[in-house]
Amino acid sequence: MPSPITSLQNPTVKRLVRLRSSRRLREGEGTVLIEGARETARALAAGWPAGELYLCPALFSPEAAELAPQLPTSAVTELSAEAFAKVSGRENPDGVLLLSRPPQERWPTLPPQALLVVLHGLEKPGNVGAILRTVDGVGADGVLILGRGADPYSPNVIRASQGSVFTVPLRQQDEAEALAWLEEEGFTLVACTPDAPRTFWQADLTGRVALLLGTEHEGLPEHWRRHESAVSIPMRGQADSLNVATAAAVVLYEALRQRQ
Repeated sequence: MPSPITSLQNPTVKRLVRLRSSRRLREGEGTVLIEGARETARALAAGWPAGELYLCPALFSPEAAELAPQLPTSAVTELSAEAFAKVSGRENPDGVLLLSRPPQERWPTLPPQALLVVLHGLEKPGNVGAILRTVDGVGADGVLILGRGADPYSPNVIRASQGSVFTVPLRQQDEAEALAWLEEEGFTLVACTPDAPRTFWQADLTGRVALLLGTEHEGLPEHWRRHESAVSIPMRGQADSLNVATAAAVVLYEALRQRQ
């Protein structure tokens, strides 16, 4: 392997910094920046191609040191600790970074009692990542992301999901296309909205269900709020709503409970 890159002005270092911060650049290159040993391992295990690998042995965590011998040896570049810290988006990087390309979208054949989550307009990567992690945890069947919102493959979403973004079936669609597809597939649309008269545990979440979640400050648009199937989470204190990722977890685990 050539000598490690040490200069913070090196073109490779500058490119990685731009890729980390620019959705437009990542989409233009068709590139996903994956940082972290756990996230890299899950991406590769899920069939994501091993593109450019950037390693810093001086920063390896025990997990990274265990993973490193299993990584492909082609297209590997070593960075110094200073250079890796410059390109990293983490306070304590573990010395593993992968540039990959999303595999061709493959939406699975959905079972009769499929459970999906539909995210409308969510902009905070931490919320999107946490929801993906919960979807993975309950074994739901996929996530639809409507419109632009947060980039589901941004480094912050990847980190917040702890790599679940690579294993959860994910589709980005415009609203009209998604609504038509959900109705064609026979989904009951369950809008999670604070003003619904029925609580989430009173709803039947055992069939082919799509849980609809909007932003905390605006909620769901009117045409997505199906009041005959809308549900709310009771709020007994001064707060009038929960964080959207927390709300998603509460309702998803109720769906799991009902399905067991």
